[in-house]
Amino acid sequence: MKYKLLFAFSIAMLFGYAGIAAADGYQIKVKITPVEKDSLYYLANYFGEKQYIQDSAKADASGWVVFKGKEKLPGGIYLFVIPSKKYFELIVDKEQNFSLETDTADMVKHMVVKNSDDNQKFYNYLQFIVDKQKEAEDLQAQLKNPKSKQDSIAAQEKMVALGKSVTDYKTKYIDDYPDFLLSNVFKTSQEPQVPEAPLLPDGNKDSTFAYRYYKAHYFDNVDFSDARLLRTPLFHTKLETYIKKLVLQIPDSINKEADMLVAKARANPEVFKYVVWYLTNTYETSNIMGMDAVFVHMAKTYYTKDQATWVDSTTLYKIQERVKVLEPILIGKKVQNVILQDTSGNYRALYNVKAPYTVLLFWDPDCGHCQKVVPEVKKLYDIVKGKGVEIYALCTETEMEKWKKFIREKKLDWINVGDPKYQNNFRYEFDITSTPQIFLLDANKEIIAKKIDVGVLADMLSKKLNMKIEGIVNPEKPAH
Repeated sequence: MKYKLLFAFSIAMLFGYAGIAAADGYQIKVKITPVEKDSLYYLANYFGEKQYIQDSAKADASGWVVFKGKEKLPGGIYLFVIPSKKYFELIVDKEQNFSLETDTADMVKHMVVKNSDDNQKFYNYLQFIVDKQKEAEDLQAQLKNPKSKQDSIAAQEKMVALGKSVTDYKTKYIDDYPDFLLSNVFKTSQEPQVPEAPLLPDGNKDSTFAYRYYKAHYFDNVDFSDARLLRTPLFHTKLETYIKKLVLQIPDSINKEADMLVAKARANPEVFKYVVWYLTNTYETSNIMGMDAVFVHMAKTYYTKDQATWVDSTTLYKIQERVKVLEPILIGKKVQNVILQDTSGNYRALYNVKAPYTVLLFWDPDCGHCQKVVPEVKKLYDIVKGKGVEIYALCTETEMEKWKKFIREKKLDWINVGDPKYQNNFRYEFDITSTPQIFLLDANKEIIAKKIDVGVLADMLSKKLNMKIEGIVNPEKPAH
C-alpha cells in the first residue's frame, strides 16, 4: 500500500538530519594489515537497527585509510569495514582526530590507539572481555567433564567470580568516567534486578510480581537524553523488546506505553524523533489486524506541525489524510451505511441487513484472485446460511454485465450490490485499494475483523456460531 512508504522511507531523512553537527570536522586514520590497495574501506555507524555508511576511502601509499570531513560526526559506535566485509568497532564522540592501527589476525588484541582516550579505554575493555571469555570457555569445559564433584563446585564458583569481575569492571568504569559513551552503553545494557516476590494475603507468592517489577524498571538505566545511544546497537533493541515483548499487544495498551516512551524521549529532540518514527512506522506497517489503531493514535498525537518538525507540510498532510481514512474503520467502529443497487436495480442498504453477523465482501469479477476466493466464500455461505450470517457483496467493477454473468455462473445467492456509475464513496470509506477484501461485522454493524482471508473468516464464524466448519481453503495470491 503506497501510504506505508511514508514511514518506510522517512528513516533516511531522519538519519540524514541526525548527522548535522558542529563544523569542527573530523579526521580518522586507520591502518590495517594486510592492506588491500585500490579497494574501498568504509566508515559506517549504527543507527536504530541498521548500519549506515558514513564515509569511504582507499588506502594511501603508506597504507593509511583516512576519513575526513568538514563537520563533526554525531557521537556513537562506528564500524571500520574492510573490503572482505570484516569490521571492527570504534567510538566517535568528542575526540574526532585520532588514529587506529591493527591487523586482521587479531584486530582487538593488536589494536594501537593514538589520540583517543575513548578508544583506548574501549579497547582495554574489549581485550579484558576477550581474556575473560577464554577463561569462561576453559571453565565450561571443566564443568562439562568434571573430574570430581569438588572440581565441579570449584569451577562453578570460579564462573560466578568471573561474572562478578566483569560486572565490577563495568561499575568502576561508570563511576570513573560518567560522561563517556561507553559508560552509558554499560548502563543501558543492565537488566533490572528483580527482588523476591512478596507474599499475598493468602500466604502465596505474587506470581505476577517479577513481570510487573521487571517491566516497571526496564528503562531505569536508559538515558533518553543521550542521542549517542541511537548510534549504538542497544537503544533500538531495548525499545523494541519493551514495546513488542513486555507490552500486551492490543492497541489500548500499546498506545498508553507509546505515550510513556515518547514522554521520556522528549528529553532529547533527536531521540524524540526516533521514538516517534519507530513506533509509528512499526504499527503502520504491521501485518497484525487492528494495529492500525496505534498508527492512528501516533499520527494524530505527534505528527503535528509543532512537534514533527522534521516532516515537510506535504507529508504531514498525507499522513493526516491517511488517518481520516483509517480512523472510521478501526476494529470496534460502526461502519458507514452503504446503499447500492442490486442486480434488479433495487436499492439495498447495509443497515437493513438484520443478522447477528454480516460479511462485507468487496470484489471484482475481473480480479484473478477474486475468481478463486469468491467461490470459497460461497462454499462457506452455503454452510452458515440461515444460521445468523448474511453476506453483503459490493462489486467494485463498473461493467454490470460481467458482474451479473459471474453471479449467475457461481450462483451467488447473497446480497449483491454494485456501483455502475461510480457514485458511491465506499471504496474510499473502506480503504479498498485492492480486491478481494473481507470485513466481518456484528449485529450493530461494528467491525469485528477486517481485511481477512476466507480461512480466517471461516475460523471466526466457526467459533462465534459454535459449529464445525471444514473444507474452506485460502487460494494462493498471484505472484507479483
